[in-house]
Amino acid sequence: MAKKESILELEKYIDKEVNVKFQGGREVRGVLKGFDQLVNVVLDDCVEFLRDPNDPYRLTDQTRKLGLVVCRGLQVSLILPMDGMQEIANPFIAPEE
Repeated sequence: MAKKESILELEKYIDKEVNVKFQGGREVRGVLKGFDQLVNVVLDDCVEFLRDPNDPYRLTDQTRKLGLVVCRGLQVSLILPMDGMQEIANPFIAPEE
């Protein structure tokens, strides 16, 4: 059986600050310490951004310090680097000949 390659290149964000958004709307920021092929991620100095109880789509200025956390990959929907982004080629489009 061939080993699957991940289309995510998270190695370059190790020891850098990232934002992680989860299914259900939670959002945290922390320093990426590790990850695996299932996108389980380990964040250090993690802070959760709290949502408005009356409007679950709006973030408030309130935060909650979480420290060192392991985020389950099935719940992760988005990982954003805090130092900017770069455009990559779409891995799902076949190259033209």
